Amino acid sequence: MSSTLFRTKKVEQSILDTEEPEHALKKSLSALDLTVFGVGVIIGTGIFVLTGTVARNNAGPAVALAFVVAGVVCALAALCYAEFASTVPVAGSAYTFSYASIGELPAWTIGWDLVLEFALGTAVVAVGWSGYVASLMDNAGWQLPEALSGRDGADGFGFDILAAALVLVLTAILVLGTKLSARVTSLVVAIKVTVVLTVIIAGAFFIKGDNYDPFIPKAQEVPAGDSLQSPLIQLMFGWAPSNFGVMGIFTAASVVFFAFIGFDVVATAAEETKNPQRDMPRGIIGSLVICTTLYVLVSIVVTGMQHYTELSITAPLADAFKATGHPWYAGFISFGAAVGLTTVCMILLLGQTRVFFAMSRDGLLPRFFSQVHPRFKTPHRPTILLGVLIAILAGFTPLSELAELVNIGTLFAFVVVAIGVIILRRSRPDLHRAFRTPWVPFIPILSVCASLWLMLNLPAETWLRFAIWMAVGFVVYFLYGRSHSRLGRQQETEVGQVVKPPNGSEG
Repeated sequence: MSSTLFRTKKVEQSILDTEEPEHALKKSLSALDLTVFGVGVIIGTGIFVLTGTVARNNAGPAVALAFVVAGVVCALAALCYAEFASTVPVAGSAYTFSYASIGELPAWTIGWDLVLEFALGTAVVAVGWSGYVASLMDNAGWQLPEALSGRDGADGFGFDILAAALVLVLTAILVLGTKLSARVTSLVVAIKVTVVLTVIIAGAFFIKGDNYDPFIPKAQEVPAGDSLQSPLIQLMFGWAPSNFGVMGIFTAASVVFFAFIGFDVVATAAEETKNPQRDMPRGIIGSLVICTTLYVLVSIVVTGMQHYTELSITAPLADAFKATGHPWYAGFISFGAAVGLTTVCMILLLGQTRVFFAMSRDGLLPRFFSQVHPRFKTPHRPTILLGVLIAILAGFTPLSELAELVNIGTLFAFVVVAIGVIILRRSRPDLHRAFRTPWVPFIPILSVCASLWLMLNLPAETWLRFAIWMAVGFVVYFLYGRSHSRLGRQQETEVGQVVKPPNGSEG
């Protein structure tokens, strides 16, 4: 049985499957499109919110160093993703990579996990976007009926019409074509980056050197907790992290890491890239470098404009400009945040549908969902299905219940991809690799250790939810996926052909 659970799909077969007319995605993306996608999904609420929260609670002005640490962890994973995405240019990202290197059950586990993570991520961002837009509408004197403003604080029926509408509009754009999605994303990312650069350039004129003193505040011990909200490492070893000081930088890094989540979504578009061998590494690594640089610069500026103990938790960038007597910038930043979140939502939705599509094409989910639109060459069926479900989720679920995004899924994917690079190097040294992760196995092992460390810093409650979702996934796999696997049926056919005796030889 173990041989069937860990059967691997040859890279050549994965690439061959992408050439079937009914299941082939249109190749239309360039390295620039991929970089824009990466920047579009990474720069979201993290840069507009986390900067102030982490500076005030964990690291002070040294939050800039925390972004560097988190960026290094992501860079280790990015090097592994770049090798896989250029070697196996097939939709599905970590799901496809693990199918080619580790086996079917680990691939299913990752795919099942990513579908949930991207779904919750899309819903969370849509609800957050709705909040920004509602605030801007309120400033203009427009207000939605309470029943259509969301579940948070609603008395009786409550539906977030703005969040649901955003998801449905983005679903339609994704159905019409990835290139159209790239054009919309390019426009929105240009606005978002302009806002971020405005913060950096304009804010630099309001920096006061005294605000950086001390740059690394004195360490403060955090009492160990014993509830499910406590980090798993506390419950296992009784170890409690410290805020501020040198160790506070690493505590902060485990928080700001989640501002980087999304660069791996670029890998899900490998199959739709014109020259994936060249462009995927550029898109993945390029977007990560750009975002890390912007994050560090923003955190340096905002902690220089206002002392870290006075930074706002909810809107640090906008409120820092208000504190220096420049409220106009605050409105501009809020507008940029609202516009920018649309791309985060769209690219998370794109990533989810590509993983779902790849699993369907392999037979682990119904093959009905792997047929592309005859005209647009997009996976319209899973896009519409998931778009409608997420719109309902975003409309009816309070933000407080959505906010605990399954970040553990991304880190788990990092671990699997890093291990996959090592395994595929040994099992298929003959494969052409347009990009090679340097210093294998040292870099992948370092990536695994860094990801596991951040996973241990996640609340035990997150681990519990992860375990429950995985248990449901195993049930689905053993009841449906394992018996409908195209790879499994191919292998059964091949075995049957070998065992079957020649005609007339019976008896």
